Amino acid sequence: MGNERGQASIELLAGLPALLLAATLALQLLAAGYALTLADGAAEAGALALASGSPARSAVRDALPGWARDDVEVSVQGGRVTVRLRPPSPLHGIAEHLEVAGSAAARPEG
Repeated sequence: MGNERGQASIELLAGLPALLLAATLALQLLAAGYALTLADGAAEAGALALASGSPARSAVRDALPGWARDDVEVSVQGGRVTVRLRPPSPLHGIAEHLEVAGSAAARPEG
């Protein structure tokens, strides 16, 4: 019986890195999905501001939580607002490859 307990401990230690890697990947994908939702909402806020004659860039930044304001790129072309956002990640190299974008368009008043 004692021999089996030792084997289970070794199997746990051997499987733990794979389990941690899978959990990290799952959390990273969830963060990317959340960032996409934020980018879409911020792009819509920017397009609505643009349509009402307000600056789109400030509306986009106001629509984002604090952590996302540092990792956002906003472009405005005509009536289209595009928001590019990097999701939070413990490894910055991964976040750059998982960058998401949302865009929205609105016609100006008048």
